[in-house]
Amino acid sequence: MWISNAFAQAPAGGVDTGGLMSFLPLILMFAVLYFIMIRPQMKRQKETKAMLEALAVGDEVVTVGGILGKVSALKDQVVTVEISAGTEVQLQKGAITTVLPKGTLKSA
Repeated sequence: MWISNAFAQAPAGGVDTGGLMSFLPLILMFAVLYFIMIRPQMKRQKETKAMLEALAVGDEVVTVGGILGKVSALKDQVVTVEISAGTEVQLQKGAITTVLPKGTLKSA
């Protein structure tokens, strides 16, 4: 009997805007996270993909391990890099981090 009395004393229902307002900070945090972390990462991935697709024989590159060399051959996912006269290594394309300007290795 007491429970039914409690329900009978409940105030009349009105417009409840608290539900939407409680989600607003969560939505704002996600938007900030997207613009600070996710979007720049996607931009870097797109730039790296474009760099690897534009890779050509004769380009001077830096590998993930910091090795400098000149691209001597290209296949689908394998790049052959000449690191010194007569010394070549085969790497996956993903191991190339930077394409250097032409002539960088001669001055180094």
